[in-house]
Amino acid sequence: MSAEVFIKDDDIDKAVDAQIGKCVDLSQPKSFFLFAGAGSGKTRSVVNCLRDLRKESASQLRLKGQRVGVITYTNAARDEIEERLDHDSLIEVSTIHSFVWSLIKGFNADIRLWLKENLRSDVEKLQGLQIKAKSHTTKTFSDRARSILSKQERLAQLDQIRVFTYNPNGENLGKDSLNHSEVIKIGASFLTDKPTMQRILVNRFPVLLIDESQDTNKLLMESFFAVQKIWEQQFCLGLFGDMMQRIYADGKPDLGRNLPPDWARPAKTINHRSPKRIIRLINKIRAAVDEQEQKPRSDKEDGWVRIFILPSAAEGKPALERKAANHMQTVTGDPEWQNNGVKTLILEHHMAAHRMGFLPMFEPLYKQGTLNIGLLDGSLAGIKFFSDQVLPLIRAQKAGDKFKVAAIVRKFSPLLSKETLKANPEKQSEQILKARKAVEDLLLLWTEGKEPRFVDVLRSVQKTGLFEIPGKLQTIAARSEEEQKAAEESIDSTTEESEEDSSQISAWDKMLISEFAQLEGYIEYIQGCADFDTHQGVKGLQFPRVMVIIDDESARGFLFSYEKLFGVKGKTKTDIEHEQAGEETGIDRTRRLLYVTCSRAQQSLAIVCYSANPQAVKQHVLSEGWFGDDEICMSV
Repeated sequence: MSAEVFIKDDDIDKAVDAQIGKCVDLSQPKSFFLFAGAGSGKTRSVVNCLRDLRKESASQLRLKGQRVGVITYTNAARDEIEERLDHDSLIEVSTIHSFVWSLIKGFNADIRLWLKENLRSDVEKLQGLQIKAKSHTTKTFSDRARSILSKQERLAQLDQIRVFTYNPNGENLGKDSLNHSEVIKIGASFLTDKPTMQRILVNRFPVLLIDESQDTNKLLMESFFAVQKIWEQQFCLGLFGDMMQRIYADGKPDLGRNLPPDWARPAKTINHRSPKRIIRLINKIRAAVDEQEQKPRSDKEDGWVRIFILPSAAEGKPALERKAANHMQTVTGDPEWQNNGVKTLILEHHMAAHRMGFLPMFEPLYKQGTLNIGLLDGSLAGIKFFSDQVLPLIRAQKAGDKFKVAAIVRKFSPLLSKETLKANPEKQSEQILKARKAVEDLLLLWTEGKEPRFVDVLRSVQKTGLFEIPGKLQTIAARSEEEQKAAEESIDSTTEESEEDSSQISAWDKMLISEFAQLEGYIEYIQGCADFDTHQGVKGLQFPRVMVIIDDESARGFLFSYEKLFGVKGKTKTDIEHEQAGEETGIDRTRRLLYVTCSRAQQSLAIVCYSANPQAVKQHVLSEGWFGDDEICMSV
């Protein structure tokens, strides 16, 4: 390993915070992009920036009725920043959907116009595909016809809606509701095209800070850049992030490149989290991507890293991983490697789905690009329909909790909604009986030890009207029995069309024929209650002992490939074409995953790598300088 000069002044990055403080000076705002690698104290910089701004400009902000806007990626990050700032009313911290809704809420006429144009465009495209269709008897043709009808019905209802509604954390199923995707698209459109909306943003938030900016939706990022360009004298746009930690595909891929020349570009260099050996490793991993290199704190120990390279065909992998943990206990002298003190991270969701038994429901939706982000963060409306309404009802019934069953039905069922009961006051008893019968019909699916499929649950709910069915599931639920049977028989067949609307329905079709019982494992995983986690679940977190498991064969991923990153497999023609075009490849995505997971470790790190060619992996990691020969274990 190469010699290294360690920074003695662990406060060297304080100058960066001071530079940011000057950028958010309301008298001379200057937009900036702060590079903050893993463990560099990014959230600390955000909070310090806000504290300084509050100290210098609180009276000015109050006088003008202004606030500082902060956009975070998760509710947990929002809560942390708010707590550190004592819930100061001058600082508005929110997730991206909440922030955008706060801007566009109330612009009902403009929202209505946008929806009309968008729906008309969608209908025209779908009608064009219907005309070109080679057959009028396929599932795709029938589903598309229903989608056209659904959009036309929504179009016809728009003029009757006085006020549009939206809940960032809810289902948004009502006729007056916008969905999550629509809010983002409308917000981006308004900020780009409407000077009034630009003025509202700048006058309300003269400073807007965006945490995890590398994963913020690219349409919105481009609209914020457009606003900043026009209002650069009155508006500071501050971006905090690290492109090496970009996870989601809808982020702006070139963020941080070709910034306007007057932008500040501060960079944090100290990694406060990890020991020296782990920092050397993650610096090597990212060296092929950029020139950003972190330095350790002077008071950090060297730490430990080991890579265990094992055959893909090895049996009893969980047992092998326990042996690897035992080895780490011997190497480090740390008994917690054997006492459940280890955070196990996997690098592809398919591995979690496979190990926890929810792969059949997970894989079809994950492969559909427009669905996988909502699937991974638990916000996908079609899944929440099952997880937040149906599953709690089934659990309550099985537990004999009649009060909870009644509460769920009152909360979610249109059969007992205030509007329904108000419209027919003399039939309230009849509606209650109807709701009770709907619940009984649903529960019949579980009698005599049966395990229903998602589609069985969906069709029962559709038949009785127990719950309102969201989005694309409405098209599927509305099929006749004959149409549904034909759809299931043709699920694995190919169609001549592959437009987005149809491919989403096809993905849902494949998911829905799997067993409903898988939902429990999926929820446990998404909520972070499983024995292991992924790069998404631990972004921003840290753990003393980390074990990273790499297994392309189990992962079955099509977006990532460790065998390619480690030189076992060659690049495909598509990889080469993307490289030549300057576009992202699977190797790029895989490298970022490895960086994010390895950089979580505070003391020691073990990588368990299953490969079809262990020797090739060993030669690659040696040649890249990632590990020394004494840090590579070919057996456990």
